[in-house]
Amino acid sequence: MGYAVLHLEKAKGADSGMSAHIERTIQPKNADPTRTHLNRELIQFPDGVRNRTAAIQHRLNTAGLKRKIGKNQVQAIRIVLTGTHADMEQIEQTGRLDEWCQDNLDWLRKTYGADNVVSAVLHMDEETPHIHATIVPIVQTERKKQKKEQTAKKRYRTKAPSPRLCADEVMSRANLIRYQDTYAEQMAAYGLQRGIKGSEAQHISTHEYYRSLIAQGEDLQANITQLLEEQEKAREVIAEAEQAKKDLARIKAEAKTEELKISATKTAATALNGLNFLLGGNKVSRLEKENAQLHREVEDLNGQIERLHIDMQKSKDNHARELNRINEQHLQEVSNLKRIIDKAYKWFPTFKQVLTLERECKEYGFNEEQTDKLVHGKPIQYNGWLHSNEYRRNTLANNVTAQIVREIRTLVLQINDTPIVMWFKEQFGIGQSEAQRNGIRR
Repeated sequence: MGYAVLHLEKAKGADSGMSAHIERTIQPKNADPTRTHLNRELIQFPDGVRNRTAAIQHRLNTAGLKRKIGKNQVQAIRIVLTGTHADMEQIEQTGRLDEWCQDNLDWLRKTYGADNVVSAVLHMDEETPHIHATIVPIVQTERKKQKKEQTAKKRYRTKAPSPRLCADEVMSRANLIRYQDTYAEQMAAYGLQRGIKGSEAQHISTHEYYRSLIAQGEDLQANITQLLEEQEKAREVIAEAEQAKKDLARIKAEAKTEELKISATKTAATALNGLNFLLGGNKVSRLEKENAQLHREVEDLNGQIERLHIDMQKSKDNHARELNRINEQHLQEVSNLKRIIDKAYKWFPTFKQVLTLERECKEYGFNEEQTDKLVHGKPIQYNGWLHSNEYRRNTLANNVTAQIVREIRTLVLQINDTPIVMWFKEQFGIGQSEAQRNGIRR
């Protein structure tokens, strides 16, 4: 069972920098530009309001505030709503993402007031689906009085509380605890539970997150180089182990030859004993001496063979231990390499984009040679069918020019200087009027 993630952060001024991040007017490093079109605004802006920054100002203008807004006063609160990565993937794969978004909107409106929730954007182009919500901290409660006001004698009739801008009241410690409790209750239907109360874990800002990515990326590059060197050494050790196997097989063959020699010697000794019985005399004495000499040689051979067996057993044991050590080291290094490559995908989006574009080029219909040229940034002339997985349709491309180009820190496959996603839309007449589509068919 995963965790529900709820993070609140105060924003000063118009917060236009975060608006650029949320609305993708500036492309962040950890976002996949091929999925940015899946992002969507979940709240409809009022008439005349076109973006998040204007929505914040519109709420301030129409809230009926009587006090002037201070220069450094908090005008908006950013809220990130999501869950554990594996659980969010499950929600998306089971088709419950729209239901999850609606439950989040219901909780935001119930908790902070529907008028105060001015924006909520679903991001699908990052690793984990999440919502960036924005509220304006307008409250109706009476302002807390200072000590002088509390002790002063009341001279006038108490007035009804009026709307006021107060982020400190919205983000009081008691309220923050309550938000976590009620949000976890809302998310329980999706298998998400509340985080540990009193946890010392601290959130970091987006700016600090990207700065740490750059520093860790430099260390990652050095680690990859070192790991590749160690992997090469492991290959050399494995090659030496294979050679040791061959040497052991040769030693076994030589030992078998020695055993055959011993067997022949025993047979000769038996034959000499028979001759001694039959012949007698000096000839027999000479044969007995030769037989004794043969016995001594046999004993020497037996001793050599026994020592050889001991050495062979030691060699087998050493080889087995070394082979086990090498295998364990190799598995550990492979695991480390996989973990580092996974981090490389996360920390270096361009590296992942190249691999993604290579796969997509083949899915579109380009062959191996054409894909290789495209990945290296070379333009190619193409004449044939191209397939769109998004629309599950084919379209004929007559003598078009295809090329992968860099656009704002991302790589995009273009057909005739048009991103292929837009090119497919033009070919299929998506987003065009009926007359325009009829013109395309003609």
